[in-house]
Amino acid sequence: MEQPKYIDIQTPDGAELNLDALYKIAPSCFTEAKGDDGEVRRVVDFNKLRLLLGDNAVEDTPEVYDFTWVGKRAALQEAVAPINKTLRPCPEESVDWDKTQNLYIEGDNLEVLKLLQNSYMGKVKMIYIDPPYNTGNDFVYHDDFTQSAEEYDESNRDEEGNRYRRNTDSNGRFHSDWCSMIYTRLMVARSLLTDNGVIFISIDENVIHNMRKITDEVFGESNFISQLGWQKVYSPKNQARYFSNDYEFVLCYCKNISSFSINLLPRTEAMNARYKNPDNDPRGDWKAGDCVGNGVRSQGYYDVVSPKTGKVFNVPQGKHWVYARDNMMKMIEDNRIWFGKDGNSFPAVKQFLSDVTGRRPSSLLMYEDYGHTDMAKKDLIKLFKDLENVPFDTPKPVKLIKMLSIIGSDKEDIVLDFFSGSATTAQAIMELNEETQSNRKFILVQMPEIIDDNPGAIKIGLNNIAEVGKERIRRAGKTIKEENPLTAQDLDTGFRVFKCDSSNYKDVAFAPKDYTQDMLAGLLDNIKEDRTDLDLLFDCMLRWGVELSLPLSTTKVDGCTIHNVNDGDLVACFDGNVTEAVIDAIADLSPLRVVFRDSSFNEAAQKMNLFELFKQKCDWTDEEVKNNVRVI
Repeated sequence: MEQPKYIDIQTPDGAELNLDALYKIAPSCFTEAKGDDGEVRRVVDFNKLRLLLGDNAVEDTPEVYDFTWVGKRAALQEAVAPINKTLRPCPEESVDWDKTQNLYIEGDNLEVLKLLQNSYMGKVKMIYIDPPYNTGNDFVYHDDFTQSAEEYDESNRDEEGNRYRRNTDSNGRFHSDWCSMIYTRLMVARSLLTDNGVIFISIDENVIHNMRKITDEVFGESNFISQLGWQKVYSPKNQARYFSNDYEFVLCYCKNISSFSINLLPRTEAMNARYKNPDNDPRGDWKAGDCVGNGVRSQGYYDVVSPKTGKVFNVPQGKHWVYARDNMMKMIEDNRIWFGKDGNSFPAVKQFLSDVTGRRPSSLLMYEDYGHTDMAKKDLIKLFKDLENVPFDTPKPVKLIKMLSIIGSDKEDIVLDFFSGSATTAQAIMELNEETQSNRKFILVQMPEIIDDNPGAIKIGLNNIAEVGKERIRRAGKTIKEENPLTAQDLDTGFRVFKCDSSNYKDVAFAPKDYTQDMLAGLLDNIKEDRTDLDLLFDCMLRWGVELSLPLSTTKVDGCTIHNVNDGDLVACFDGNVTEAVIDAIADLSPLRVVFRDSSFNEAAQKMNLFELFKQKCDWTDEEVKNNVRVI
């Protein structure tokens, strides 16, 4: 009888994910071959793949259209490489831990995106990011191992000792480093989007040209929706040397253009004011619309007679009626065609306000609708009244992200921001949920970059950008509830905090000759001593594709704690001496997945006995037990 399988301790291998995607559309080009380790594995037969692609395959062609930079190949390899890390829960820093569906994650966003792949692949409807613009002042990222110690700022390290380095123009790979940074993250982030998902990227003119090339490659040129212009200031700057720089850009790409549809924006008062009811039509206010289109169309040329005066109308040469003759006659009979008060005006179709559900978004994002930078700064100052200076010079306005969220997401969707900065996205989602009585969820990711130029923030414990982001969400959530006591009673203004950290498992990568007796004794339990049940539970959720926002409960049986995620989505027990009574209690929960700690079983026979017990108690087949039960 087989023993339970171990849960993977690494993130998904990006190359394997790509193989899975290719297998779905071209299974015939796959075969099996032995790897260096002697194990048989799935591989691609490139000769077959070339035959399938016909003349569309390119190899060793001296001239092709391509956007490349120093380090692109390494960036592509980094995007698909698995990592051995985890997300550790921090209930003490969270708000409404037990019931919130929002997440705030601290750590390098590339690592976090990889860790989220199992649980959130294909589940995020909208991504908004405001990445560093490569100005030489605000791009901070993990250094690579090729740099010497003299190049580092010794004080700028994360908790694991990784150094950060600003991407100043003195760096010889100024543009290449930036391209590699954004390329890897977009590659992984795309996998998280739903098939009809969308990404909005704020960017300025310094790097828009490179960003467009990268996003064309990652998302595909056919999935480009628009390059939006956002009016970031409400008055031109006369002191500008050439032009007042009043606009930034917001790039919009979708995951799959054939599945994507855009949402309409709410109607404005000015829009409603254009609708009148001069003939007291019982259907309400309307405005006149065109009945004529350009070009010649078969059966699009015929006489239209005013029912009031008998005057005959036809379209000019080179034009056509947009409605077929029979439809036009029915519309005239139904009083949907307007000939003017006297009945002698050229016919127009009545467009009723009651039929207009919203307005089509414009590619020009004017500050009246989308906010501006001064408004964004005021939003922060309002929340952080106790600070002399807020630690962000150019935050994005809540209104901008709120309006983009209306366009790109629906009422129950997940919105992701993996360059969250001051956490504007969280405030925008909470405000939008209150205004529309909806339940969008946010996932924010932010590196804990040290704040060293704001004594006021440091004095109240806001030592890094992630701390400021969390505090903003706390304050914004409290303000929304105070200002809207009737509509925000049940509003989710909480968030679960997680921090990216090293693996929960001890490093056992030693040669046999290097082991000592003391080391072997310590390896009887493969879990690091400082890790809790909650650490292990959420790590299992990450590895097994369970969302981190799901509700949790615990119960005690025979001295063992049973953790239950979302009424049986995943049930875990990490205590020693797991008895049959514990297994009975787990089976009663009708679990989809079950996980135990390897050290909970003194003998291999006990682990093998799990199969038989779960077969009997859950009425599972051999294959179901094999797939549903794991150990760590």
